[in-house]
Amino acid sequence: MDVLKSIVDFLSGIIWSFPEELPILVVLLVGTGIFITIKLGFPQLKYVKHAIDVTRGKFDDPKDAGDITHFQALSAALSATIGIGNIAGTATAIHYGGPGALFWMWVTAIFGTSLKYAECTLSMKFRKLNPDGSASGGPMYYIEQGLGWKWLAVVFALSAAICSFGTGNAIQAFTVADQLNSDFAIPTWITGLSLAILVGAVIIGGIRRIGHVASKLTPTMTVIYVTGGLLILLLNVDKVPGAFKSIFEHAFSPPGMIGGFAGSAFIQTMVLGVKRGLFSNEVGQGSAPIAHAAAKTTEPVREGTVAMMGPYIDTIMVCSITGLCIIVTDAWTVTVGGEALNGSPLTTYAFTNGLTALRGYGGYIVTASVFLFALSTMISWSYYGDRSVQYLFGNKRVMPYRIVYCVVLFCGAVLKLELVWGFGDIALGIMTIPNLIAILALSGVTKRMSKEYYSRKHVPYMEKISKRL
Repeated sequence: MDVLKSIVDFLSGIIWSFPEELPILVVLLVGTGIFITIKLGFPQLKYVKHAIDVTRGKFDDPKDAGDITHFQALSAALSATIGIGNIAGTATAIHYGGPGALFWMWVTAIFGTSLKYAECTLSMKFRKLNPDGSASGGPMYYIEQGLGWKWLAVVFALSAAICSFGTGNAIQAFTVADQLNSDFAIPTWITGLSLAILVGAVIIGGIRRIGHVASKLTPTMTVIYVTGGLLILLLNVDKVPGAFKSIFEHAFSPPGMIGGFAGSAFIQTMVLGVKRGLFSNEVGQGSAPIAHAAAKTTEPVREGTVAMMGPYIDTIMVCSITGLCIIVTDAWTVTVGGEALNGSPLTTYAFTNGLTALRGYGGYIVTASVFLFALSTMISWSYYGDRSVQYLFGNKRVMPYRIVYCVVLFCGAVLKLELVWGFGDIALGIMTIPNLIAILALSGVTKRMSKEYYSRKHVPYMEKISKRL
């Protein structure tokens, strides 16, 4: 078992941390984002207003093919991305990279919106409408149909299915069980069983029920967490300007002592910010296109425009609030037993000490958020996995997959499944590479579709913005 774990850790390290100074996969993700942004003419700036209009239902048509509304599709995608990464991931980035890491998370999100736009537009164009009226889409479909590379599509789908058990399932379940056991002494098996029943009740009903639950759960959990964070910033409003100053200064000149060790450099801060930003909003990884492909619309570009809102909400808003709370409360400088706080305990400390009026209960906002964020992530990732299983093996294997998914969820809560996490990380990296290849190879298709759509949907404000750019 130890040998297998060593192999898994080694492979995961090659994919996500090689070379250590500037990981290749990070360079590919950011580089592709910059390329697509320039080629498509900065869609994340030109089309924001239109994205808001589509998201709020201005263009909804119940007669269009698909399963869920634009808002439900965005909610389902956000359910998977707004999760532990926003709470623990942001904290970890600041722990190791200092306040400046948050700046690089912003940079990643801004360029990442273009990747979300491109991959979700392609997913809608090449999606498959099933005999029962449901829709299936994602990178496996535009890799096969757009590029004709069936083998690469299979690699992506297989990786996505494996990843759903690790990144989107076991890790989330373990985090929730560990948090509730620490705060309330709730046995992990009770948490695991409860989560398995809750998730099973939702996912057995398919994407329509997932979309319905996500459209209620995602706004609720986001409002709870964001409200708590904004209250902390309001109570520490005099420190907010200094926090922004610290973020911009440390982005290019990080402090000499970060996360309990000396010698932290600019490149480390940048890489940490980029990696945590990518883990948080999942841009370029190919997961969100699977959810957005289920939207009711006949316009692929329209859904791609909606998808752009994801990184703005996930990283620019939620991660920023987490980071600013950690900075204004000076939580990132606190040490316990000679070691600096890290992960969710760091965020919990910031909320507990930032909301002193709640007499120590502020940290429970983080506990509640961990539960809700993880629950929503597990629900949405189950859909990513079952669409991948459907692509690989057909409809007959979807229901068995959902049952196994719930069993793995329970196991993840009661066991430390390091191997599952490692396999999940490897699969996540492997599924990202085929997706980036397809986005680059089909960038001309995306550009033509965008030009054609916005020439029909002519709106004066777009023309003005385009001229400025």
